[in-house]
Amino acid sequence: MITYRATLDVPTHTWSVVTRWITAHRRAHDIRPWQRAATARAQALLVLRWFKDATRVHLLARDAGISTATAYRYLHEAIDVIASRAPDLGEVLATARQEDWPFVCLDGTLVPTMQLHGPRNPSGAESWYSGKHHRHGGNIQVLCDPTGYPVWVSPVSPGSTHDITAARAFVLPLLYPAAAAGLPTLTDRGYQGAGIGIRHPRRLPANPHPDDVTCNKLLTGLRAIAERGNALLKKTWPTLQMITLDPARITEITAAALVLLNLQRGTRRSRW
Repeated sequence: MITYRATLDVPTHTWSVVTRWITAHRRAHDIRPWQRAATARAQALLVLRWFKDATRVHLLARDAGISTATAYRYLHEAIDVIASRAPDLGEVLATARQEDWPFVCLDGTLVPTMQLHGPRNPSGAESWYSGKHHRHGGNIQVLCDPTGYPVWVSPVSPGSTHDITAARAFVLPLLYPAAAAGLPTLTDRGYQGAGIGIRHPRRLPANPHPDDVTCNKLLTGLRAIAERGNALLKKTWPTLQMITLDPARITEITAAALVLLNLQRGTRRSRW
């Protein structure tokens, strides 16, 4: 077997912080810490390699000198430890008001998964299949600041869920009071009928008024930067481009990806 040196494109600071979190988790929960098959540093490296390079779990297990079953257990544990540091929506909106953001942007994205045959929705279609994207995955709502940087991600909904339905379940109840306090939310046309304070381009008649056309162009231009948030998450952490774990775990996976992204940025929005 050939061995060679490799470099992981993740700052050393991120590895150190994740190692510290895992170490604290072990001290708080392990009954027999001497029975651990790998160190906290090895576990942190394992989860970072999975996020950054989408490395297969059996290869992570081989490199760490542990069994595949243990590697899966360590991976899930590390994901949960990191995801627990993600900010909740109330904290994010409080920060937005304190820093006087002019608006926030909301957009939905599909996190693809390996094809599966799960439970069907009332229409008879597979619930995790997105007819819009023509692939299986989970619907995640991403909230971005005015620069297009992601600051919060929602729990996962099956891929067949429309953006407006997922937003009503997870984010709109808190966005309405924020809008009343002067913090509107910009969205795309998929959120038609979301309610007061949720601003989106209108559907225009055949001969629209110039003011309506101008308004749509302004909203589209301001909101378009939210696409940067989805791209940052998926391009920085390629494992989000195809999840091979249980789709129900996408909630914790995307939350952990957001925390790791904030670590690399040096923000303090996540709870250290």
